[in-house]
Amino acid sequence: MKSPLLELGNIPVRSSVIASLYPKIKAKNKKIAELEKSGEVIRLKQGLYIVSPQESGLILSTELIANHLYAPSYVSMSSALRYYGLIPESVYTMQSMTTKHSRDFTNTVGRFEYTHINKEAFSVGLRQIKEDHLCFIIATPEKALCDLIANSPNITLRYQKEAAVYLAEDLRFDMEAFSMMNPEIFHEYIKMGKKVGSIQTLLKLLKR
Repeated sequence: MKSPLLELGNIPVRSSVIASLYPKIKAKNKKIAELEKSGEVIRLKQGLYIVSPQESGLILSTELIANHLYAPSYVSMSSALRYYGLIPESVYTMQSMTTKHSRDFTNTVGRFEYTHINKEAFSVGLRQIKEDHLCFIIATPEKALCDLIANSPNITLRYQKEAAVYLAEDLRFDMEAFSMMNPEIFHEYIKMGKKVGSIQTLLKLLKR
């Protein structure tokens, strides 16, 4: 018999959605606990679940999970840069920005870190990625780089040479890709975001 869980695919859902799949069962919470214990669903946080890959046959998207785990949010900083292949280092914490308070979550899927950003800067430079029957919100490469610099306490870029060294040596950034970045997103971030001086230095390096 086909499991009703397959209807959910690999999208995170509230416990009430899972419960609705079993209308004849009165002890809804007990049923969900059984599904979790058997490994059919994974608990992401209290009240939020996802069908396990073994059950659904679908790969989990940590980017999509990040969007649902703490909303509103979008994937950014090193996680987004690694997604685009702009930095070579593996990123083991899924980094996102949110208009809510900064917060971290750890579950069986991984570690998710959320950093506060003001509402004005939040909407600058976002894109929706659609792949394999799912979609998620992620920063553009430009926005991800701005977010990373703005939220790295020990990074202050006063001179173009400092910015070039930071990108090429510290991040091992794809410099050819950097040279083709959209300056407008940097301009918008300068109006709305933090560390204006450092982002201006980055923009000067881009325009050089």
